Amino acid sequence: MRCGREATTDPQPAADERPAGVEVLTPRAVPLGGPRAMTVRRTLPQRARSLIGAWCFADHYGPDDVAVTGGMDVAPHPHTGLQTVSWLFTGEIEHRDSLGTHATVRPGELNLMTGGRGICHSEVSTPRTTILHGVQLWLALPDAHRDAPRDFQHYVPTPVEHGDATVRVFLGDLCGQSSPVRVFTPLLGAEITVPAGSGVSLDTYRSFEHGVLVDSGTVTADGTPLRPAELGYLSPGRPRLTLTNDGDGPARLVLLGGEPFGEEIVMWWNFVGRSHDDIVRAREDWAAGRRYGEVSGYDGAPLPAPELPNAPLKPRGRAR
Repeated sequence: MRCGREATTDPQPAADERPAGVEVLTPRAVPLGGPRAMTVRRTLPQRARSLIGAWCFADHYGPDDVAVTGGMDVAPHPHTGLQTVSWLFTGEIEHRDSLGTHATVRPGELNLMTGGRGICHSEVSTPRTTILHGVQLWLALPDAHRDAPRDFQHYVPTPVEHGDATVRVFLGDLCGQSSPVRVFTPLLGAEITVPAGSGVSLDTYRSFEHGVLVDSGTVTADGTPLRPAELGYLSPGRPRLTLTNDGDGPARLVLLGGEPFGEEIVMWWNFVGRSHDDIVRAREDWAAGRRYGEVSGYDGAPLPAPELPNAPLKPRGRAR
């Protein structure tokens, strides 16, 4: 089943932007959030690739039995130069930030926070959560908007059936659905579920690069099999993307996309800047209690910033 926009309106790709094969990015295990850390699987950033469009960070976690792992308890911490995207499959997370927002992240509902020049927030799984399972994603803000005002947006996309597949578009547009959530570069974010023995063909923007992050099942993206927690990278130039599930059970994935991000960034801890000095100032301001505001209602102290490395932080951009 094909779905999406009319790809023929895009200009033809340049010779050096025609599709290559699917690059498979494997995750690494990372402890999240201080002494009571839960472990996440991180596919962005990594040495081979720092960005997919403006997507600069991708953590995948669960399904975790919180009675065993303790769930999520991330104390107040800062962000600059980015937007955070929270998307759950199972469980609930309580979000508090220095805007005064007190919100709940639930499955199938998007919570997007704009850090801009500086914001801080906490994330704690709720007492009624038994299984915690989802993704945490970041978007790098372009230089013209990296000091954008703090903001928080909540959106519940309508599930759309296309053939046997179910699509939830939380950012951008796909399959006739368009998200009203404000972002600062052309982007796509969608959850797609494909039943066993089925598939879906999606019309895509030729100017976009895409990432297929597999949550469950085995997904084949344009002929390349991807296992759970792997991220398949697809270069610009594709008029459509075909996803199939040859397994015995349903497969679920998160599709990310965007126009290649034309700027180099420096990303360290929870900060996105353009230079080592940007990061130094962001860290100093957090330590001094400047810029980020305060989170009300969290029971505990904010996270301290780690020590900076001895060598200057180097900018990284789109892999060629």
